Amino acid sequence: MRKLRMAIAPVVAFSLVVAACGGDDDGADDTGGEATGGEATGGGDDTGGETTGGGADTGGETTGGGGDDTVDVSQGSDLTFHMVTHSDDGPFWSVVKRGAEQAAADLGVDVVWLGSNNDPGVQVQMIEQAVSEGSDGIASALASPDQLIGPLQAAVGAGIPVITLNSGVNDYQTIGALTHVGQTELIAGNGAGERFNELGATKILCGRQEESNVALEERCQGLAETFQGEVVDQFMGLDADQTEQQNNIAAALQADPDIDGFLGTGPVIAMSGLNASNDLGRGLHVAGFDITPEIITAIEEGSIAFTVDQQQYLQGYIPILLLFLNVTNQNTLGGGLPILTGPGFVTPENAAEVAALVQAGTR
Repeated sequence: MRKLRMAIAPVVAFSLVVAACGGDDDGADDTGGEATGGEATGGGDDTGGETTGGGADTGGETTGGGGDDTVDVSQGSDLTFHMVTHSDDGPFWSVVKRGAEQAAADLGVDVVWLGSNNDPGVQVQMIEQAVSEGSDGIASALASPDQLIGPLQAAVGAGIPVITLNSGVNDYQTIGALTHVGQTELIAGNGAGERFNELGATKILCGRQEESNVALEERCQGLAETFQGEVVDQFMGLDADQTEQQNNIAAALQADPDIDGFLGTGPVIAMSGLNASNDLGRGLHVAGFDITPEIITAIEEGSIAFTVDQQQYLQGYIPILLLFLNVTNQNTLGGGLPILTGPGFVTPENAAEVAALVQAGTR
């Protein structure tokens, strides 16, 4: 009966996921290399054997009410998928990981989580590790496409289905990936620019927390496309050293008194920008990307105007679900287009509702 539940679970899970994608609003420790998963459970007695329509579970075959057609529900067991990203131990990626873990539990498969901590060379090694281990499918972020496209193309060439997530919307088709799960960063940046226009800002410092992440660069680029004032785009230091990050932002603000807005391309750097602004008494319009409990609290309090939400839980859950359905049922989604999880916006109007979900660990 376990295998039957595993076959049904994707349909139920995907229905729930589609419902989750419909809203406009939108946080598990990272222990790289850990295999997670388990059995999906449901009602009824598990006694092995044949299942007949409307009756008890007593056999290995499922048969309809009197028909001769049989359905093999043994597919999906003993599958192992690898999720390989540039993740660190921060709050954003812990939610992605939780989504992947939940998908593994719902589907009865194993997921090996591999985070490179923003080191593309390490991520290449992790992709090669997944291939050598005979992965049933790889979900990979593509923050550094120049170094990662080749290894992922090799995985596809080895017959392993690949889905890109988070970063990779511009390159997943080059790889031969099934689809991309994430948001279009330029469009997300466009939306941020329009909101800064409404706030009345005239010059924005767009602070990035990674130096060579194409997605973060596109967020600042998208901001500049729609913002009616001037945008200064700078790398401000890694989230791993928030003291240095905040000091760098403060130095940039002191060097340019005309800056009256700060957009952090992540939630941690957004808080660093807020703290630097407060220390200097500047009273900037501050906004960010993505979600942490701290940034939601700041939005509720009115000290941060908004954050752009890409619903990272879905970026963990959906790729595992899609890989499972592809391997067991040859399904694909997207029709050659990416599957977008954002952008949504968390503002003072919806922050309280999102806060409860952040506390639960799913936003």
